[in-house]
Amino acid sequence: MSNYLISISNNEALKNGTIHDPESKLKVKVYNLLKSHFKPSKGEVRFFVTAGEETLAFETKGYKRHRKLLILQMISWYCIYLGLIEAQIHSSLPI
Repeated sequence: MSNYLISISNNEALKNGTIHDPESKLKVKVYNLLKSHFKPSKGEVRFFVTAGEETLAFETKGYKRHRKLLILQMISWYCIYLGLIEAQIHSSLPI
């Protein structure tokens, strides 16, 4: 599995960062749905992760027909980084 970069501004929590892939230049923004507002952007790809009581949204920034497998790899890498071993990735917001 590749290594990615994470950027977090001073006023954001760790679970509201941005994942960067240095090779493809793809960015995936992370939203903690319990603590922040998420409004989907047109033309971007999004996935959702549930892990226990955590619910996170992941949305690409600057999506240009990248492979969805790359996006899923970035999300799974981030979940492992956070220690969310039981994380489940969904293509739509689970009810």
